[in-house]
Amino acid sequence: MLKIREATRDDFNLIWPFFREIVQAGETYAFPTDLSREQAADLWMDTPRRTFVAEEAGEVLGSYYIKTNALGPGSHVCNCGYMVSPSTRGKGVATAMCEHSQLIAVDLGYKAMQFNSVVATNTGAIRLWERLGFETVGRLPKAFDHPKAGYVDCLVMFKWLGTGRCEAPWPAIEHQDQGGAG
Repeated sequence: MLKIREATRDDFNLIWPFFREIVQAGETYAFPTDLSREQAADLWMDTPRRTFVAEEAGEVLGSYYIKTNALGPGSHVCNCGYMVSPSTRGKGVATAMCEHSQLIAVDLGYKAMQFNSVVATNTGAIRLWERLGFETVGRLPKAFDHPKAGYVDCLVMFKWLGTGRCEAPWPAIEHQDQGGAG
């Protein structure tokens, strides 16, 4: 049974192998592909407000962080990053972590969640975020240098979590598959 719990600093030993593999591929995160273990631990464990792991039978299958997206008047919006071990993809771990993160976000007082840079070639993630109620509210042309597809767009995705209704003043933005890895 999948369990999601707050990560400890020691958990990074179990996160690091799939973190390194995902970052070195250079296809989904705007992190340097040669990021050191110490830099990665700082980014994933120390900088965010909280970090969680998803585990089953003692094996860490994925991890996510949650942090405030902007300061001051924008501090009611959070941002999350998710990583799932490549050997575990397609088994619902990302879905469970995203659903969990939304509950945590509300508990922490956030009213919305925003993904600042979803690489357009990451079509599996885009489909998942849309299925979980996120809308594409912006497109950043050629904002990501994909190692196989070249310069590709990034999407800004948003979901209102607060009480009451958030009326979207923006038109729906269609995303186009730009090839590459998903």
